[in-house]
Amino acid sequence: MRGSLPANLRDVLPRAELDVEAALEKVRPICDAVRHRGAAAVRELTARFDGVEVQQARVPREAIQAALRELRPEVVAALEEAIRRTRLVHRDQRRADVTTRVVPGGTVTERWVPVDRVGLYVPGGRAVYPSSVVMNVVPAQEAGVESLAVASPPQADNGGLPHPTILAACALLGVDEVYSVGGAQAVAMFAYGTEECPAVGMVTGPGNIWVAAAKRLLKGRIGIDSEAGPTEIAILADETADPVHVASDLISQAEHDVIAAAVLVTDSLRLAEAVEKELPAQVGVTKHAQRITEALGGRQSGIVLVDSIDDGLKVVDAYAAEHLEIQTADAAAVAARVRNAGAIFVGPYAPVSLGDYLAGSNHVLPTGGCACHSSGLSVQSFLRGIHVVDYTREALAEAAGHVTVLADAEDLPAHGAAIRARFDWQVPSRNEAQ
Repeated sequence: MRGSLPANLRDVLPRAELDVEAALEKVRPICDAVRHRGAAAVRELTARFDGVEVQQARVPREAIQAALRELRPEVVAALEEAIRRTRLVHRDQRRADVTTRVVPGGTVTERWVPVDRVGLYVPGGRAVYPSSVVMNVVPAQEAGVESLAVASPPQADNGGLPHPTILAACALLGVDEVYSVGGAQAVAMFAYGTEECPAVGMVTGPGNIWVAAAKRLLKGRIGIDSEAGPTEIAILADETADPVHVASDLISQAEHDVIAAAVLVTDSLRLAEAVEKELPAQVGVTKHAQRITEALGGRQSGIVLVDSIDDGLKVVDAYAAEHLEIQTADAAAVAARVRNAGAIFVGPYAPVSLGDYLAGSNHVLPTGGCACHSSGLSVQSFLRGIHVVDYTREALAEAAGHVTVLADAEDLPAHGAAIRARFDWQVPSRNEAQ
């Protein structure tokens, strides 16, 4: 992209394609089955899609506690530290109620009220994600949500239960309502409720295309955080960046999935060439080399050359990455100019891997360019703002004339009549005045 940048910048940048719309018609009968036949449909769909016969979707409390007892001590310690750091950050996000005195005797208070009950989805595909348990549960708890349920796909190797590390993470967080259910049927179970699982008001958490499609289909009946797509990393770097660092960070996100996106944006041809040379050497010694090679070679990944860091900023703002690393001279100043990103990682010692686990930030972030209008998961995601209006008789009287005029201007005279009914005197409507 040397030279002038194209006007349709967002459309020409590499990005994974995820056709959620096409998946809608396939998940619709799944959701309808759960709606009409409840737990029986969930069991049948679990056997069909996961190849596991589960007689009872809810995981016994003892199994959750046993998973924690059997988890290696070093993993327990790492999860505990992740929980501690994540709770520190999210506790500071809690909003306070604010009362505004509009006029003497007239106030509006904005109360922040948590959702009553939420369903938290934790994927279980190519990797195990106890970190996603932490990232979903902690902000919900800090928001004050009273009822939390977790769903995660059953594992044949674990007796039809979710992965034991996921169960152990739930135990550490005090969550004992966990279901061995994955995919679209898990979202439908949360949305409609079954004999085993009461319905929820909101569903959050990442998942595959079927989870994203079910969230889109059922949005409105439930609140959702986002329709999570393939994970993505963009790195804005200049000649000061270390190609070893850049390559390793691109690889770290490509490790998630063959459709994961890894994009380097740089004004340095020397860095681009060094990274291209470094990638095969590092990929060759990784566990998931085939998966990473496919992701890095896909049309969703690549290197974008620009004339300057200013142009690079335009590119990354158009891309609106889930994860954006800034590896440039004066990285903090460059990062401060970014407008569109799910999360920004500043300098050589704040890689995305840190944010995935232990930075304290949340890793449930908008994908597919949605960071230009949406935020990552936070305490605010689980709060609703309710305006409480409190006016005295005198304060209403002072506003009455303006209210009736505006009601008449909108041809809604009953609105004005509702004001006049509260007083012995009459505020004439425009029609009466005529």
